[in-house]
Amino acid sequence: MPDLEVSTLDYSIVGLYVLVILGIGFWAGRKKENSEGYFLAGRSTIWPLVGFALMSANLSGTSYIGLAGAGYHDGIAVWNYEWMATLVLVFFTLFILPFYLRSKVNTMPEFLECRYDRRSRYAFSAFSVFTAMFIDSAGALFAGGITLHLLFPEVPLWILIVIIAALGGAYVVLGGLRAVVVTDTIQGVLLLTAGGIIFYFVFQELGSWSAVRAAAPEDGFSVIKPADDDFLPWPGIFTGVLWLGFYYWTTNHIVVQKVLSAKSIDHGRWGALFAGFLQLPLLFLLVLPGTMGREIFPELDDPDQIWPALVFGYLPDGLRGLAFAALVAALMSTLDSVLNGASSLVVNDFIKTRKRQFNEKTLLLISRLMVVVFMVVAALWAPVILQFQGIVEYFQSFLGYITMPVVVVFLGGLFWWRGTRHGAFWTLVIGTPLGLLGFLGGEIFEWFDLQFLYGAGIMLAFSTALYVGISLATEAPDAEKVKGYIWTRKTWQEESQELAGTAWWRNYRYLSAGLVAVTIVLVGLFV
Repeated sequence: MPDLEVSTLDYSIVGLYVLVILGIGFWAGRKKENSEGYFLAGRSTIWPLVGFALMSANLSGTSYIGLAGAGYHDGIAVWNYEWMATLVLVFFTLFILPFYLRSKVNTMPEFLECRYDRRSRYAFSAFSVFTAMFIDSAGALFAGGITLHLLFPEVPLWILIVIIAALGGAYVVLGGLRAVVVTDTIQGVLLLTAGGIIFYFVFQELGSWSAVRAAAPEDGFSVIKPADDDFLPWPGIFTGVLWLGFYYWTTNHIVVQKVLSAKSIDHGRWGALFAGFLQLPLLFLLVLPGTMGREIFPELDDPDQIWPALVFGYLPDGLRGLAFAALVAALMSTLDSVLNGASSLVVNDFIKTRKRQFNEKTLLLISRLMVVVFMVVAALWAPVILQFQGIVEYFQSFLGYITMPVVVVFLGGLFWWRGTRHGAFWTLVIGTPLGLLGFLGGEIFEWFDLQFLYGAGIMLAFSTALYVGISLATEAPDAEKVKGYIWTRKTWQEESQELAGTAWWRNYRYLSAGLVAVTIVLVGLFV
């Protein structure tokens, strides 16, 4: 490891960046007079902001450091999560997104109530709040605290975690989602810029593309890994990575909330496609710098140290501060999204649905108090993760086991009219605890040896059988009641008529086809 010494100039750049982001966040989120304005930015977000907000929420501190670390340890296979996300977002744009926006729901659990009943709404909302607090936000705080601890070893970890929580939650408390999407756009640009600068300097050191290939571990310069690979076996792309993508990008309220805030269906579609496009360069901006780092720092104790090693080894003063400002951006982007999204779930799904009605001023106060509560809970829980050996690397496997019932219930409800409210509810309340048991048995207690992407495939098959079996055994839903929430060929035909005469560069179908073509070509270069 190079000497981890931060200059006064670097500290100044990071400090200035934080002050600017806080100021912009407060300015962007001012004058929120109702809960819809606070949680959905008044449904007025334009497509570039939607796209950058989606991308920034995805790049948590864990991802920003972890993608480079995975590139160092295993090669480029981790990029499968990113290019598969592009294809999932295309599918989301074409077939799912319009139903969410036309229904005018405030949360994803509310959509389940529209399609099924209130039981499913409560079950999924409680699940979402739990994962938001104890997985997303606590994980981001833990990863951020550990990373910053490299730079400030004399500062206790819990103090670093409190500082990150305070920075991420400060402008959310006052500004709501509008502050989140505006600041996430700025942070998204910074994240990509910093990644590009690091790639340039490291590539210059290696000198050629052949040297980049040579730096990768054995079989590490291909997205296709052997079927028995411990990290990402190639069948796991289809049994796990694909369906984790569907959970994250099409059902996770923390993410989809950005789309729900779109100015129109077209702005939502363009924003989702833009986010899909932004996933592709992450191979060059985050994964490959880690892979190239094997040649420069071949004996790191921890692969996740490669990103700070490259920053301190190759970036001059000033640019080093910019890179660490990007890390702060990654931490804040995830945290602000989770805090606002979790608060939205509690207020919309558990408070607004009560018989007692609250005025908008009271709802806004409750919303802000919930952000503070969740900020404190996440900060308190994050240090506890230290007690679980290697728990951070289990987060993806945790979601793989427990989220498959959610995927089945959403996709089944959107594409199969016969899916019933009983099928949805019991799939959630039976499938999720069984998935948790599978995670504990396979990943924590090691009762059986099964790669988690295969475990996700088994949970998907079980959840599908449960959903279909219970639905067929119970009374069919009222076709007239649910027709507005189900995709049919007629839906495609009606949208085709609406698109007649639309310029190609505004037609989301042409844009989707182009994005799929670019993805296939790019992935084909690394098979």
